[in-house]
Amino acid sequence: MNSATRDENASDASVSAEGRGQRPSRSELPGSRRLSIAVGIATAGRPAIVGRTIALLTQQTRLPDMLIACPASPADLPSDAMQSLPFESQVLSGKRGLTAQRNRILERSGAADIIVFFDDDFFPRTDYLEQLEAIFLQHPDVVAVTGRPIRDGANGPGVDVDTALELLSQSRPNAAPAALSETFGTYGCNMAFRMQPIRLRALTFDEALPLYGWQEDIDFSRQLAGDGRIVDASVLSGVHLGAKSGRTSGVRVGYSQIANPLYLIRKGTMSIDFAAPLIWRNVAANLAKSFWPEPWVDRKGRLKGNCLAVWDLLLGRMSPLRVLELE
Repeated sequence: MNSATRDENASDASVSAEGRGQRPSRSELPGSRRLSIAVGIATAGRPAIVGRTIALLTQQTRLPDMLIACPASPADLPSDAMQSLPFESQVLSGKRGLTAQRNRILERSGAADIIVFFDDDFFPRTDYLEQLEAIFLQHPDVVAVTGRPIRDGANGPGVDVDTALELLSQSRPNAAPAALSETFGTYGCNMAFRMQPIRLRALTFDEALPLYGWQEDIDFSRQLAGDGRIVDASVLSGVHLGAKSGRTSGVRVGYSQIANPLYLIRKGTMSIDFAAPLIWRNVAANLAKSFWPEPWVDRKGRLKGNCLAVWDLLLGRMSPLRVLELE
């Protein structure tokens, strides 16, 4: 049974009754054909939904070896969400912001073979971790893998919990071997990485991409491109609710839509060919739809953020961190 503890101090050592000290990963045990899998969830502003996400992990046909949750504040994680889980768990505290929270998770994932990041509103199908483990075992050249949701509420008004659960119940596991396709980078709502190259190169998420950290998934996964393949896997399924609670303001999102890709081009983790269409699609959508905006998108705020980013670019002061000064 699980013993969950709340880590209020970034320098605290170990965390759960079973997790004190470093243990050898499962793949290092003699004769083992099983990987040690840690699931990390960074959450903010969605306590009810993240509670459901965590509960769904207990229904996985292959349970995680460890769940590491990092809420932006204690109120962002229900007090009972991490109790009585059939696997080890940790609760960490740290600086608010997706990249910072995920870095706290990475700090505590060192003994794992695989780290899986789920958004707090991503409901994985029951065979997700089982299929994921098979992919990493059968394809040693794969260093990063991502699935594409059955339905992605981020591209619309969102998906409610009951609808998401119904979609999951209707989605049947695929017995066929995983179909893998090369992809430029992972999709942050569900992505997994081999920990070995991350440890060897001491890779972290870039905290210069604050708050929502737009495109942090691409940035992190592209840092592993030289170590192996980055792939989409058709068998990795789930529903991304795309919950609108806990979202960054429209102005901040709009600023990030320009500032973050340009920053990543300079950094070298995003190509111009990838960034240019990404920027122009978003700016064009904000401009065209600002007259008749969707109820769930602050198009005028995003357009204002786009304009502020262009202005800062002309003044030579554009930086992803500028969103911290915006409302």
